[in-house]
Amino acid sequence: FYDARGSELFEEITRLPEYYPTRAEREILLGRAREIAAVTGARTLVELGSGSSEKTRHLIEALPALETYVPVDVSESALTGAAESLLAAHPGLKVHALLADFTAPLHLPDSPGPRLVVFLGGTIGNLRPAERAVFLASVRAMLSPGDALLMGTDLVKDEAVLVAAYDDAQGVTAEFDKNVLAVIDRELGADFHTADFDHVAVWNREHEWIEMRLRARSAVTVKIRALDLVVPFAEGEEILTEISAKFRQERVRRELAEAGLELSQWWTDSEGRFALSLSVADGSV
Repeated sequence: FYDARGSELFEEITRLPEYYPTRAEREILLGRAREIAAVTGARTLVELGSGSSEKTRHLIEALPALETYVPVDVSESALTGAAESLLAAHPGLKVHALLADFTAPLHLPDSPGPRLVVFLGGTIGNLRPAERAVFLASVRAMLSPGDALLMGTDLVKDEAVLVAAYDDAQGVTAEFDKNVLAVIDRELGADFHTADFDHVAVWNREHEWIEMRLRARSAVTVKIRALDLVVPFAEGEEILTEISAKFRQERVRRELAEAGLELSQWWTDSEGRFALSLSVADGSV
């Protein structure tokens, strides 16, 4: 998803009227940033999947002891733009950007503790339960006594609200989803045509997650030259491109506990749509 164009489209999605998670999370950050700063006393802020780092600025401004910011993202352009902007606004801040996939093992730079690892935007929901367990265990391994994890989770709510957030009226999310095909064409020499597929968002009640799919509008055959692969699609056949799980507090608490993390703080926006949780490895915060 997150080549340069995909990153641009996602930033546009976050400003859409239907896409409430960004606004809801920002509300919590604005209201709780000083409390988070007081509780954690962080001198290093590590952000996984940092993107433009826009929301994190509220935390950076609220952390009086902060010395080092470590943004981690797969988009070099997003990292460069965010680092330049932050350094201009906070010339005393050390920024050590990592171009990396946060789902892979990370080697963080030496930096002063306590560390606050932040994982915002509800991105944890893009991982399946087994993947979340591995990811949370890897985060736990990063934490020393006194360190903390601040994580955003989108909450279970009305199906119509959820589906609209992933299938907006302007079609920006559809373009974002179809950009996957453009990336495959460019990187793997495929001959997908985005006009051959419709974007679909579906609420899976059993698993309590949104599924983003690309549905073939008619029978079509795609060649992916780099893989020496021919893929025939029947009319109506779908590609599952993304899941976005929604959570209840007890599930978050349980999954954190299974990774060796203790939920210590839980904040939601005024409408109860989204939550930020603070957890620690040793119960000291």
